[in-house]
Amino acid sequence: MTAKQMAEDADHGDRADQGGYRFEQGAPPRALDAIDRDILRILQSDGRASIRSVAERVHVSRANAYARINRLIDDGVIRGFSARINHERAGQGASAYITLKIVQNSWRTVREQLQALPGAAHIALVSGDFDVLLLVHTPDNRTLRELVLTRIQAIPEVLSTRTLLVFEETDLDPAPPALPSAPPAPPDGQPL
Repeated sequence: MTAKQMAEDADHGDRADQGGYRFEQGAPPRALDAIDRDILRILQSDGRASIRSVAERVHVSRANAYARINRLIDDGVIRGFSARINHERAGQGASAYITLKIVQNSWRTVREQLQALPGAAHIALVSGDFDVLLLVHTPDNRTLRELVLTRIQAIPEVLSTRTLLVFEETDLDPAPPALPSAPPAPPDGQPL
């Protein structure tokens, strides 16, 4: 999205900002067809893929691929583009999932405070034995301990935490796009 488009979008009060991309609030989600899903798989595995490359791989024109990608951004399906990072090689050698039990109806307040934490990578409101699942990456276990004991447990709405150290992690690549299948064979040698 160009800077001009983002500036124009800023003037629309009925649009919400999601990670630098804007989408219509309240608009019902559109059904994705096979080409949209293939485009998403390609961009998930290579966010730097060119429009031309995407178009060739899903067998549509560049204009069609461009329009589809922009629609996926405008609809909020694509929330942004980012690099997949090896956290250990980037100096973030300790990773953990932290579960939190929080005061009922305090999700929004807690979420704002968790988003401000250094190393917070993913926050989810969940059901079950705990309320929030938080993924963090820190330089080492000492920093992780300080994050949990002095930052997270100091949040008044946090009732308890449990820290699950990550020993090894693997990002899963999306399934490759389906290849077009051959047309079915005519029954008994009859032309279709």
